[in-house]
Amino acid sequence: CAFPPAAQQRSTGDECGPEDPSEEPKHPLSDCALEHKAIKLEEQVRDLTERYRRALADSENVRRRTQKFPPHAKLFGIQSFCRDLVEVADILEKTAESAAGHAEEPSDPNPTLKKIYEGLSLIEAKLQSVFAKHGLQKMNPVGGRYDPYDHEIICHVPAEGMQPGTVALVTQDGYKLHGRTIRHALVGVAVEAHE
Repeated sequence: CAFPPAAQQRSTGDECGPEDPSEEPKHPLSDCALEHKAIKLEEQVRDLTERYRRALADSENVRRRTQKFPPHAKLFGIQSFCRDLVEVADILEKTAESAAGHAEEPSDPNPTLKKIYEGLSLIEAKLQSVFAKHGLQKMNPVGGRYDPYDHEIICHVPAEGMQPGTVALVTQDGYKLHGRTIRHALVGVAVEAHE
């Protein structure tokens, strides 16, 4: 037979290793080096555990925020539309006030102007009821304390019969959508009169 039996064949890898499996090579590291390595590994485990906890907390915060997002998006999704519509309400209010001034003049008893004023008043009332239905409310700050989150000061007014720091006049109405200010009221704040 030209080839030796399979039991007698050896590969080159078999010749390099120890014949007896009980003979294991000893590590050249000393006990001190092993202790140092163990301490290092424990520090790495602590560091990775801390990172894991932070990542878990961050993902929990993101989950909570995303759960809040759909209801808030539903409530405040119309915010920019409301800002634009509020400007239309201002124009309507000023037009109704102007028509009221002309309709009440005794020198010009114009029935058409009176009917226009009544129509504008009805439209304005209906618009305010639609605003209220959707959570949009006009602020009425006159006599209240100045709040920088709701008001923007455009002038100071001498306080006559008013406490300093209260809103004395409003030049432009402010609006809130579900309690969130979408347009600041332009106000005049009462200050102490200097003599």
